[in-house]
Amino acid sequence: MVTYTATLDVPRHIVDFLARLLAAHRRRIGTPRGSRALGPFRQAVLVLRWFRERGCVHCLARDAGVSQATGYRYLHEAIDVLAAQAPDLHEVMKGCQTKGISHVILDGTLIETARVAGTHVNNEGKEVDTWYSGKHRAFGANVQFLSASDGTPLWVSDAEPGSTNDIVAAREHCLPTLYKAAADGLPTLADSGYQGAGIGIHHPFKKPKGGSHLHLHADTQTYNALLRGVRALGERTAAELKERWRALKRITLCPGRIGDIARAALVLNGIWK
Repeated sequence: MVTYTATLDVPRHIVDFLARLLAAHRRRIGTPRGSRALGPFRQAVLVLRWFRERGCVHCLARDAGVSQATGYRYLHEAIDVLAAQAPDLHEVMKGCQTKGISHVILDGTLIETARVAGTHVNNEGKEVDTWYSGKHRAFGANVQFLSASDGTPLWVSDAEPGSTNDIVAAREHCLPTLYKAAADGLPTLADSGYQGAGIGIHHPFKKPKGGSHLHLHADTQTYNALLRGVRALGERTAAELKERWRALKRITLCPGRIGDIARAALVLNGIWK
């Protein structure tokens, strides 16, 4: 057996931030001092290793000197504590208006997971896998992201099964609030998958069925090009979160936890300097 030293590539203040949250949570639930196998700081290191490295929980628990069951319990506890710090959509939109942000950018992504049992009958009357995304050809969950005009991640939604289209997920989680914000002067930019979303949600127009973009009117082509250029920064939101917090690339926990995991990653990302 070979022993080696490793370094967690996360700024120290993020570890301290999570450790303080965990310590406050322990005081809130009345955990006796010294009754845990790990203190708040070492628990924070275990959790951040999982988010950053997408590590095996069994291996992380072994490295920390705790059982696999304890490792999972510590991980889920930290996810809950972090997700509770994520901003509400109404708070986010109010903050954007206060800061004078010109627009927000809406996008969706698939966070992959292991194959999940479950089927349903789609609109065409066919039985399909609920968690399978035909667009991405993978199993996972659809999560909606909202970013500022400069690409800064602002908000993430609860997770919907992977077979859910972006516009359906958006209607469920954010469109009513975005309509109100648009009426108050804060429009939303989105991709063509949100066509038909409603007033205040600006998106490129799709090419005619069986045709090419050249069949669009010149004004429409120009509008599409300008819109895609303005919202290009928003395209990096999901990629930034997935590359920085690699656990989001493929979740091996219960898919019902994906929304909380994404919100936890959003909170951690917000304090990264």
